[in-house]
Amino acid sequence: MKTSDFSYDLPPELIAQTPAENRDGSRLLVIDRKTGELRHRFFYDLPEFLRPGDCLVVNNSRVLPARLLGKRESGGGAEILLLKELGGDHWECLVKPGKSLCPGARVSFGEGRLTGVIEAALDGGERVVRFEYAGIWNELLYELGAAPLPPYIREKPADEERYQTVYAKPPGSAAAPTAGLHFTNELLERIKGMGVAVAEVTLHVGLGTFSPVTAEDVSEHRMHTEWMEIPRGAAEAVNQTRQTGGRVIAVGTTSCRALESAALPDSRLREWRGDTGIFITPGFSFKATDALITNFHLPESTLLMLVSAFYSREGILTAYGEAVQERYRFFSFGDAMLML
Repeated sequence: MKTSDFSYDLPPELIAQTPAENRDGSRLLVIDRKTGELRHRFFYDLPEFLRPGDCLVVNNSRVLPARLLGKRESGGGAEILLLKELGGDHWECLVKPGKSLCPGARVSFGEGRLTGVIEAALDGGERVVRFEYAGIWNELLYELGAAPLPPYIREKPADEERYQTVYAKPPGSAAAPTAGLHFTNELLERIKGMGVAVAEVTLHVGLGTFSPVTAEDVSEHRMHTEWMEIPRGAAEAVNQTRQTGGRVIAVGTTSCRALESAALPDSRLREWRGDTGIFITPGFSFKATDALITNFHLPESTLLMLVSAFYSREGILTAYGEAVQERYRFFSFGDAMLML
């Protein structure tokens, strides 16, 4: 299986630069995986496709203000992007400029109130950074850091909360679980009122999820690990749904990856916490996911491979082609798909 098999043409003007005026006003492409039928709706129509006894599984991770802009000892600028907390004030990070930030280099933020010391270089180009500071880490981070928007979004949104889901709780992600951005509290209440359960899991999204696949042979790509947790209550809700004949609907590829990481061979979900490096490609046998809500993903990305595994490569590329023709908005602030 080749990476180039997951390519498609996307006019640049279809890359959404701003969120929809209303979260649930985004368009929704509904795909019937059995028949291949495509329906064009809006996200606020989602309840029409749900049934009492179903269970939505959402990723409640909150995006950290993980982008830190500072100065090197030489006076030149530097950027450190937090990816994963390692403990003891150590983080796995991406850094710019990489050539200048070798082990031993120091970067100052906030006129010296926070200092990052490069301690090690990792095989993938990441750095292990130790932070020195006086005071409370979270307070400094929220004062000095900024949301790490994807590089294809050129302007910061007027309201940075639009890059958070309405149910975001534990901070830890370097990017938003974007399928959840379409939900409003009112829509969630409508859905719960129908008798649909909502189970919360946590997967702290690392930028490795969005790293380009550089190997032409898909099997040679290495996924970065991300921390996740399936609480007991979420596992029980999913298992109860399956026992009573309901559908488990993953909201986003991150929720799907969390479910499939913790699923047992008999499709039951276990309470679980730890790192996952699951890489889902066509041929994967899904155990815990019956339907999937997701945004439109970059060409040749691991996320496009995941949704191709859930439906089919040919089916997804056909759907994407129609979405382009119908002028859907793509990527993080774009429109959504529902695959049933």
